[in-house]
Formats: sequence, structure tokens, C-alpha cells
Amino acid sequence: MDRPLHRREFLGQSALGGGVLLAGYHLGSAVATESNSALERLNFASVGSAFRGNRNMEGVSGENIVAIADIDANFLEQAGQKERHSQARLYRDYRVMLEKEAPNIDAVLVSCPDHSHAPAAAMAMKLGKHVYCEKPLTHTVYEARVLARLARENDVRTQMGNQNHSGENYRQAVELIQGGAIGDVGEVHVWVDEKYTGRRLTTGNPVPAHVDWDLWLGPTPSHRYCECIKEDGSVIGVHRFNWRWFWDYGTGSIGDFGCHYMDLPFWALNLQETHPTKISATGPRPLAESTTSPLVVTYEFPSRGDQPPVTMTWYDGGKRPEMLSDLVDHQGKPLNWKNGHLFVGSRGMLLSDYSRHVLLPADQFADFERPEPTIPRSPGHHKEWMHAIRNGGRAGCDFAYAGPLTETVLLGVVAYRSGETIEWDGENLQVTNSSWGQQWIHKEYRAGWSL
Repeated sequence: MDRPLHRREFLGQSALGGGVLLAGYHLGSAVATESNSALERLNFASVGSAFRGNRNMEGVSGENIVAIADIDANFLEQAGQKERHSQARLYRDYRVMLEKEAPNIDAVLVSCPDHSHAPAAAMAMKLGKHVYCEKPLTHTVYEARVLARLARENDVRTQMGNQNHSGENYRQAVELIQGGAIGDVGEVHVWVDEKYTGRRLTTGNPVPAHVDWDLWLGPTPSHRYCECIKEDGSVIGVHRFNWRWFWDYGTGSIGDFGCHYMDLPFWALNLQETHPTKISATGPRPLAESTTSPLVVTYEFPSRGDQPPVTMTWYDGGKRPEMLSDLVDHQGKPLNWKNGHLFVGSRGMLLSDYSRHVLLPADQFADFERPEPTIPRSPGHHKEWMHAIRNGGRAGCDFAYAGPLTETVLLGVVAYRSGETIEWDGENLQVTNSSWGQQWIHKEYRAGWSL
């Protein structure tokens, strides 16, 4: 394609079958937009237009969406038809978008599948752009370390899509833990009911005309188009969310929910100040291709200042801590929550999930007076990031925080896939007792993709 397509041309030609969409990657208006970094509105580019991509563009509504990239022409067309995106230029390849749009954009929303998070975010930050990236921040432990470093070196404002971090419930729970309500915490349990298991890949069908399969694969090894066979025998495209079930692209239940749920103990116990030293995992026999469940992962952390060493245990797929079955509220009703966190302290316990928390034993805390708030309240997850862009400072889940959190989550994947209890030298990104475990710390990228 020798010239950029105007939006009307793009929509008309894509409606004819999408053939033109495979001929080139720069699809959109040729009209330039000046950067608004010093003005009231910010200019955003979005990597991904559907699912979380759509939600994140909604999260910055009121600003300018000037460019959108997506490997799926149908998703891209739907995004381009929305009134709030009417001036956006449309691309298939985010690398082309970022290169061409660099003079016109202030920040980038990274909402593609996990395996492409790091290359997209790294490119944006090297161009000096502020970045919002979905969780988990990266697909490998090494990538998380690199993104945190790039954010620091390029002095950009960042935020990981960990929305509960900006909510009232997490703040109140952190204030209770850090205020000493339950004393010193030596163990914490984190569990989710989700189960990413039982799916497999199949090949044989042609690549749909609206999908650029090679671009979707991104840094992962090149191979034939494949689809996901679900538990009921139905077949659906891998790129439509089903990638979470496969190691090349996602990391199963722990990858999808670990950053959400481990965030609270990470924050409350200042775990970002150190690294876990030992990680072990149990579950079904690891499969080479697809993720499995249930998993139980145990992380051992050293002391942090005057805080004692702590053990954090993760459970998914229906597994829960044994002590949960004995917990009751002030009316004697069971507190066997499907998802949650349980902090075990020297003077009591705190049970929480996304939206609620309770101090236990209930009768012991019947007359407990909550401390005054000590953590500034958030105007909203996207809004606090945009405030940092405009005014300096940090967003609550910036890459300096989200990087170590993501590293910890993904070390659970390393321990599980290696089949060993790994000993971890976090400063040097080394599994010190297993060369087999070290291979899962990062991966090779194919040509054309890099950090």
C-alpha cells in the first residue's frame, strides 16, 4: 500500500471482505495532529481495540484517541466507527503506528495479549511516551525487570491495569495491616476460584481474512494458524481471549489474577522492598503447550525493616487454605469466600477480597476503632495516571511497583513449570539451584521483535 487510507476508504474496503487489510499495515487518515502535551487534552495511541483495549480507551474518555492498532480488522473497524474515535488513524502493526505517530502522541495504552505487552511498552517508553499496560505487566520475569528500568531511565509516567489498587477497600485493608491491627504478619494466603485448564490447540483451518496471524504471534515462534478446542468440543480463535490457556501467550489463572490478588499483600507488607528467596509449586503434571489448574504456589520472603519474614501462598482452581473453613463472622456464619486474601498476624487475622474485609476473630474486634486514613484516596485508576502525566509524581501501580509484583507472580510459573523448588537471587535474576528453572525466566524473540 503506497499511501495511507482515509477512514472512509478503510471502512468501505474492509466491508468488501478485508483483502486490502492484509496488503499493508498503515490504515487511516493522513491528517496530522499536533501533540497536546502542554494543552488540556492528552493524545493517546492504543495497542489493541477490543476487550481491555476498548475499556482502557473508555478510561481516558475526554482525551484524544489519535491512533489505534489491532491485528483484527473487524475489531479495528468497530473501534474506528465509534464517534469518540472518529479522528483516530488506524493501523494493523503497532510498531508502524508508534514510529509514525511518535510526534503526535503523549501516551500509549497497551491492551494486547500478554506475550506482546513488553515489546509494545518498551518501544513506547524508548520513544519517551507515557505507558498504561494491562496486567500482568509482562509475560516473563526478565521483561518485568526491563520495563521497570526503561520507565525510570526515560522518566515516563506509567501504570499497570490493576484497577483494585485504586479502590477504597484495598486502601482500608492496607491501613489496618500497616497500622498494626493484627500485629506482625508471618503468613498470608491468596486464592481465586478461576481454572485455566482443559483446552488444546488445533490447526488446519485457514487464517481468517480479517486476522493478521503473523502480527498476532509477535515475538513468539512462527507457526501455522491455530485455534482453541474448548472443553465442550467447540472451536474458537486463540486470539479472542483463549490465548490465556497456552504458555506461549499467557500464564493461566495465576497470570490472569495473580497481579490483582497478590497486589494487596504485596502493598500491605512492603514486599516490593525485597525479593522472594524460595518458591515452590504443586499441581497437575505440567504440559508443554497448555496451562493447567489447580496450582498451589508458596513464596518465602525475608524480613523488611522491622517486619518479619513472611510466607505467601497462592491457590487457584478451587483450592483454598485449610484454615478458611473454620472462620466465621460475628453471627457465626461461615466465611468460606471463593476468592480472597487471609493475613495471619500475631494478634489476629484479616480476611479480604476485592470489595470487603473483616478482622478476625470477630468477637475480639467487636469494639475495634478503625484508624484515620493515612493513604491518599485515588480519583480513579486511569485518572491518577493522567494526573501524574500532567503534574509529575507517580501513579499508584507504576512500573516501579508493578514490575516487582509481576516478577513475583511469574516466579510461581517458573517454579511450577520447572517442577522444582527454586532458590531465587532477585538482584541478579538467577535461579541459583536449577539451570532447568532458569530457562523460564525469559524467552527468545523471533526476528523483528525486541525489547
